[in-house]
Amino acid sequence: MRVSIKLMVLIGMLAVLAGCATTTAETGKVDQLTVGTVQREIKLGMASAEVVEVLGSPNIVTTDDERNEVWVYDKVSTNVSRSSSSVGVWLLVFGAGSSSASSSRSQQTLTIVIKFDANKKVRDFSYHTSRF
Repeated sequence: MRVSIKLMVLIGMLAVLAGCATTTAETGKVDQLTVGTVQREIKLGMASAEVVEVLGSPNIVTTDDERNEVWVYDKVSTNVSRSSSSVGVWLLVFGAGSSSASSSRSQQTLTIVIKFDANKKVRDFSYHTSRF
């Protein structure tokens, strides 16, 4: 009988420790397209094919007043973090337990505008980023 009580207490303590674990899940990971990539990789005079190699395909392709191409990369990402923890005391031994959960959400945007000349070379570029 003593062995079974000790075993029940040990299992109960393990359940308490396991119940205190915290888990975090992240979704909507930020794309690899960053301001740093633009600053480091995009150069004036660069060919449009090289821009595609670095940044991928643009979201929007349009023309300016002089009929030269303008590429727009517009990225929006949402980061969701969830965490939960529970303190469970083995119900058969002590009959109690509690749990809590929280989550947070943030968004960030990155807009890159690349203007090309008549020879399809980068003549100007700009970017804007925000986080909220």
